[in-house]
Amino acid sequence: MAGSEGFVEADNAEAIITRIEHKTLKIESLLKQFKPVEALKTALEGTYAMTSDERCKSAHWIVVHRAIMAIKDVDGMLSSLDPEYYDILMKYLYRGLSTGDRPTCDQCLRIHEKLTERAGHGCILRFLTDTVNTV
Repeated sequence: MAGSEGFVEADNAEAIITRIEHKTLKIESLLKQFKPVEALKTALEGTYAMTSDERCKSAHWIVVHRAIMAIKDVDGMLSSLDPEYYDILMKYLYRGLSTGDRPTCDQCLRIHEKLTERAGHGCILRFLTDTVNTV
């Protein structure tokens, strides 16, 4: 499941960032092939939400943000996304809303609306109550 890797030590931060860089290359390749849903799935897989290292969180946010912004068909994306990723996607949507960047906020709100319809309000509540596994 996404984000189930456990907390990492600072020594592993560089290794995580290296993995994120490799993931970025794969996501860029998928986006060039016009496969934004696969890019988002790849971005959410192995999410490093449980690390306390802010560099890792920021690096991973950049990857997820790139994939989120490429989504045009929100319903199609949610139909092909495994429900186990709904909660982690919701966390990243709120992170996107916190940026204050208009295009990012608009996209995150579009996805948030559809995700809430599909996953229910529990998805929002789990985000609000999970203060340990932040993105």
